[in-house]
Amino acid sequence: MLRLGYPATIAAEWLRDLPAGIELVPVSDKMDHDVEIDVWIPDPYAARAMRAWPRLRGVKLVLSMLAGTEWIPGTVGPHVTICNARGAHNISTAEWTLTAILAMLKYLPLYLDIQASGLWKRRFEASAHYARITADPRPMHPDVMQEELTGKTVLLVGYGAIGQEIERMLAPFHVQMLRVARTARATPPVHPVAELDRLLPQAEIVVLILPANPQSIGLIGRRQLALMRQGALLVNAARGPVVDTDALVQALQSGRIRAALDVTDPEPLPAGHPLWSCPNLIITPHIGGSTPQFTPRSLRVAADELRRYMNGEPLRNVVQAAVDRNP
Repeated sequence: MLRLGYPATIAAEWLRDLPAGIELVPVSDKMDHDVEIDVWIPDPYAARAMRAWPRLRGVKLVLSMLAGTEWIPGTVGPHVTICNARGAHNISTAEWTLTAILAMLKYLPLYLDIQASGLWKRRFEASAHYARITADPRPMHPDVMQEELTGKTVLLVGYGAIGQEIERMLAPFHVQMLRVARTARATPPVHPVAELDRLLPQAEIVVLILPANPQSIGLIGRRQLALMRQGALLVNAARGPVVDTDALVQALQSGRIRAALDVTDPEPLPAGHPLWSCPNLIITPHIGGSTPQFTPRSLRVAADELRRYMNGEPLRNVVQAAVDRNP
């Protein structure tokens, strides 16, 4: 019988969608003995999963509950097949992205501060905020109290399943969409990464939703931030190292751009780090995929892969194919 290791922190009721004919083995980072399993669903918290790994024997397939699998290959090695949870977090991450965009354009950080102060007249600070971030000093009547998303140009950097879901959610706002991915496509038009610098000045909103790999680390550096138009909004729902943190801090402190981050570099972001106090910035602590639907959706993806594995069918979400130990 196939033995499946799963996080001991997951309630048994969430495992009901897994196929019959398997033996379920709870895995914890506090185990004091080795366990033999064929397939491993790691704890979504990488630190706990890595502490558990030395106790596991016989693992041939890893089914991640996350879309990102950066830590897994270096932990399990090349002789294990790795699949991610592609598709499981499309909705939650896309909703976070849309929320972050609207929060920044509607000046919610300012209005929350005004609410805490209890001073209604402070609402006129919004007009000065608009003038500073856009470098548009023209007098407005009535005063500008927020901005609109409708009609803006959005550059999606990364056009996988989550990027496509973000585009679907943005569609009612009639935005102008620019798309960048590793590989160019004709329909819909997707530009190669080599054209990123050319496209950045055209966008009012830049959304990063691409995996962290040697090609994407540092993709958004000083030159790219300088190419963004005055007052543009950078939204990072990808991975922190995709953006040069020092360059981002400088761009925010200078008032050139604004940003919304669910991920940072370093992460966790330490107390006292300059990012915490940057102007024109929202930070959430890597919670974009964390909703009550996280576990059931992830395990449904894992269950589908497991059925395929048991039936000898091709797996859908392979990010690393196992290298034969004895070629």
